[in-house]
Amino acid sequence: MASCDNCKKGAVLPGEPTGTMVNGAYFAAGPEGNKSRAIILLTDIFGLPLVNCKIMADNISKRLECDCWVPDLFDGKPPITVDKLKVPERVGEKVHWFSLIFNALPSLPAMLRNRPTVAYPKAEKFVKDLKAEKNYEKLGAVGYCFGGTLAVSMASTDLLNSVVICHPGSITPEAVEAMKVPSAWACAEEDMGFKPAMRRKAEEILASRKDKENFVEYEFKDYKGTVHGFAARPNLAYPEVKAGYEGAFEQTIEWFKKTIPV
Repeated sequence: MASCDNCKKGAVLPGEPTGTMVNGAYFAAGPEGNKSRAIILLTDIFGLPLVNCKIMADNISKRLECDCWVPDLFDGKPPITVDKLKVPERVGEKVHWFSLIFNALPSLPAMLRNRPTVAYPKAEKFVKDLKAEKNYEKLGAVGYCFGGTLAVSMASTDLLNSVVICHPGSITPEAVEAMKVPSAWACAEEDMGFKPAMRRKAEEILASRKDKENFVEYEFKDYKGTVHGFAARPNLAYPEVKAGYEGAFEQTIEWFKKTIPV
């Protein structure tokens, strides 16, 4: 699994969650009886202990007036703990490679044990069980960093109707080629996880389907002044990062309104 210095950085969002825990997953309830759609939020490597994902799920549920679920991808033991959260550098700062490698070493065993290929079956089972139990008409997923990688993979199945991918981790051209549901991409200006070459390749692959039977809707938006992680754990003290976080959230809401309408 590819990692980057900014995968372990960011800030805690203000506010308190208003949802509940249900069978190990966080649940932000929409209007009672609304089965027309639901959203699954696939977290970054901090998992459920970082309050951000719960606050964002609450906001998604309110804005889309539907249920939003956040599964536990790491069996209660995310690869990186909240106490390791650091404030991100501004765009343009040099990467200190010695520091990056030194700080990453303690987390490597846990990251290997929880790489996307290991977490994917858990996420897939969660979605299958949710579909069977709740009978939602349409399901969307938004994935951040680690969760973005899972969202790309899950977009190749029949489990979801639409996805939003925010600064994903390591993905391959083959994974993008296999996608068959509408996708929106929220991209950082500087991203060591979703590098510029792969970001361009992903858009080229989806654009090449135009006027073909396998074409699916897509959009890519780049957020100036942001780095990997901005849509999930932004430092709101930086105006451009705050604008990027808010922009990516609005992109998410509008994409699901468009692709999985009530």
